[in-house]
Amino acid sequence: MIELRNDSLVFAFPQVHADARLEVELQRTLRIPDDGKNHPLPPGLGRFPLRHVDDHAAHLPAEWIRHGGVMLPMYQAEALWINFRSPAGYPFAVKVATGKINAVTGEGWRDGLNRGPQDYVAVPGQPWLDGYVVEKGLIRQFVAMPLGAGYTAEEQVTGAAEHGGLQIMAFPLRREAWERILAEREKMRKKMEGMAAPAPMMARAPAAGGMAMGLGAGGRMRQSIYTDTTAMEDWDLRVSSRCFVHIANSMVWRSITGTEPPTVPPTSAEYSRAGLPWFDYYAEGRTAVEGSGILAGIKSVFTFGKEKGDVPLPENEPVEAVNVVALHEKHTPASVREGAF
Repeated sequence: MIELRNDSLVFAFPQVHADARLEVELQRTLRIPDDGKNHPLPPGLGRFPLRHVDDHAAHLPAEWIRHGGVMLPMYQAEALWINFRSPAGYPFAVKVATGKINAVTGEGWRDGLNRGPQDYVAVPGQPWLDGYVVEKGLIRQFVAMPLGAGYTAEEQVTGAAEHGGLQIMAFPLRREAWERILAEREKMRKKMEGMAAPAPMMARAPAAGGMAMGLGAGGRMRQSIYTDTTAMEDWDLRVSSRCFVHIANSMVWRSITGTEPPTVPPTSAEYSRAGLPWFDYYAEGRTAVEGSGILAGIKSVFTFGKEKGDVPLPENEPVEAVNVVALHEKHTPASVREGAF
């Protein structure tokens, strides 16, 4: 079951366990420069507004209605990142694709979970995903571009501009495996009784044309996608939920929904000149998956545009992130119609 609540997608599996609840946010952010540098994590600038496709069917392409799901507005060359949150700490395996191209492996969409190579992220160990996994410890940022011009990862991998948008699929842990985890937590809680409480952890948090859009590869960012250490048989492959997130050009958002899209975000240079923080995330003891050779081979939006003689990324001036905050791993009513994939 998927619900849309407060501009977040909520995946819930009460038939598995009452704790099996995953919240997924699509966060607005700065577009980092594609300047050859490996940048730290930019901030969240608040959630993108999400709307049910079915509520605006009269203004949308038939293919969007067939896929169901939700939609959000993005300006050309705007960036996003995906925030994962499991309130109870319940584990989930989450597959993310753009235009039906897996953002971790670069392969076409496959159902189920696969580890040869790993084609999903494990939550809560993976707090967010900002882009395509091109090397071990490095991603290229998700950047919105119109379908049909060749910029998107989908078009570069498949040669077609068929799907666009984002596809998200979640698998919960089996009930029995979760109950084992709860039992271990209770043992640890009793062991820790009487000891001083740990200091609170910091978290990455929000800082003070054509209709259809897809996602292409932007600048390089330091981010690891962690290897899943959960036994494969502990994932409950009998149940899953998936959602198609369509991306509408912000310039037509008002004509579709009758509401204004968010304002254009500040540039990375403006943000850095203001002395505001960037972020680096560390999870000691975890290993990162290798980068995808397929995704490493796609051309970034900047490079592709340069070859075409276009300027797809305005305000691409290099920045130096001075104020970098180190983050550490923290231990511890309308249903969305899935539609056809």
